[in-house]
Amino acid sequence: MPILSIRHLTRYRYRNPVALGEHRMMFRPRESYDQRLLACDLTISPVPARQRFLQDVFGNCVGVVDFNGRASELVFESFVRLEHTPLPAFADMDGEIEVYTGAMPFAYSPEDLPDLLSSMERLHPDPDGLVDAWAQRFVHPSGKTKLQTLLSEMTQAIYADFRYNTRLEGGAQSPVETLTLGTGSCRDFAVLMIEAVRSLGLAARFVSGYIYSPHIGPTLPGRVGGGHTHAWVRVYLPACGWVEFDPTNGIVGNADLVRVAIARDPRQATPLHGTWAGSPGDYLGMDVEVEVRPEFDPTAQLSPPWTVGMAS
Repeated sequence: MPILSIRHLTRYRYRNPVALGEHRMMFRPRESYDQRLLACDLTISPVPARQRFLQDVFGNCVGVVDFNGRASELVFESFVRLEHTPLPAFADMDGEIEVYTGAMPFAYSPEDLPDLLSSMERLHPDPDGLVDAWAQRFVHPSGKTKLQTLLSEMTQAIYADFRYNTRLEGGAQSPVETLTLGTGSCRDFAVLMIEAVRSLGLAARFVSGYIYSPHIGPTLPGRVGGGHTHAWVRVYLPACGWVEFDPTNGIVGNADLVRVAIARDPRQATPLHGTWAGSPGDYLGMDVEVEVRPEFDPTAQLSPPWTVGMAS
């Protein structure tokens, strides 16, 4: 699966024409050794009056647009083609699996610690220690616990023990809510795992992007979270760097995962958000469609970072 084609459409619907304010979007995948952009195209309707692109504090590409006039529908449609060549987690650059020797109890080096502190800070209250107690389930009561084993088992436990629910709007649940309810969306599971590993002294970040969900057959379902944007976790491990974990699907590593935005807090990685002015009852809803398909043609032409055009 060397090349992926990704279509991402978001449509806002209003009962009456409303005044559209500034909107910020994160659609452009991050380039790295395992994913390389080949082409990008973005169509917005109505056509924005002003547009610009910037990099945020994490190096994510953020598009900012403003509008004139009113509209009863606002549509963003992004098309991306990229090379996606993930390596297995804990592998060297030749793809050979290595045994990571890091173990609990654990501490980062003095050189790394200042840059990791913000990703180690917990963001949600846990007054009764529920998240702490749940995280400690994966630590051996005596002796050392391999971090590779701990993180893999935590990923698999969320996948096996919690029920997935699609929720397109609203913020993430608190980790305590997710533990209590036993259900949540991909971002809820990501936030739970982030808080759990942070409680153990590890640096973790939230990742927003896309997942490729192949149709395997009626008895073998594809990945959970296909058809929408997806969320997962990355944890910093010395000698390995940032390693990715998808607790929604039990994935260790970034197979089938395309990174778009990385942040300390999920609120910093919202794919699209903006403002509008009108009557409270004017908002009718939002539709999101995401389609990720593999391409097996190795030829591809580079394009400019974004081409913004008029909807037909």
